[in-house]
This record gives sequence, structure tokens and C-alpha cells, in this order.
Amino acid sequence: MSVFTKIITGEIPSHKIAENENFIAFLDIDPLVMGHVLVVPKTEVDKIFDLSEKYLAGMLVFAQPIAKAIEKTFDCKRCGVSVIGIEVPHCHMHLVPINNANDLNFTRPKLKVTDEELEAVRLKILKNL
Repeated sequence: MSVFTKIITGEIPSHKIAENENFIAFLDIDPLVMGHVLVVPKTEVDKIFDLSEKYLAGMLVFAQPIAKAIEKTFDCKRCGVSVIGIEVPHCHMHLVPINNANDLNFTRPKLKVTDEELEAVRLKILKNL
């Protein structure tokens, strides 16, 4: 069982942004920048392109309003999207407020943030969702 499945089942707490029957979105606890959100299918599949066409399309549709809320919440040029999926064997999409391509450089050091800071960010995004 992946760490994301444990978040989906409520075994591990998260700073949830949105959820429906197929997907969940929550803040990354080791963000590249504040506002870094993970979008995760509730089905445990390692590689994103192993999802069915319908599920894969649904993931983008689910992410769209979250990305727009991120763009409204943070001073950024756009919400960047990245699919890497190396660290956790459960496919997921990163939504990251960016101003340049280097903002999506996952080799950079991650921010060290508190639960209180994450909760404040979550509430800001929810106001624009």
C-alpha cells in the first residue's frame, strides 16, 4: 500500500484541497514552492499512462479548477504541471505555481514548512476554488 493510498483511506492526515469518487488533491508536505499540490487517482497504479483513457482524462478535468485556484492565489505566471512519479509508486500529478521553467526543477531543495503554514496555504487556495 502506497503512502498516497494511506492518505486516501485517512490513515495518514493531509492538507486536502479537493476530492471526488476518483481523485484526491492535497498539498505536498515537501513543496518546491508554497502552493504545490498533488493530484492523485484513488486507484493505486504506478505509472500514469497505465490509467484507462477515461480515468486519465478525468484526472485533468479534476485538476483544472485547482490549477486555476492556484493561479488566483499565488503571484505566478501560471500553474505548471509535472508528472514524474519516481518517489512514490502511485501515479500522481504535481500542480506548482511557477514563474519560469526552473520552478519545476525537482532537483532543487524542497521548502521546510510547518503544518500551520500548510494549513494557511490550503485555506487560501480553497477561497479561490
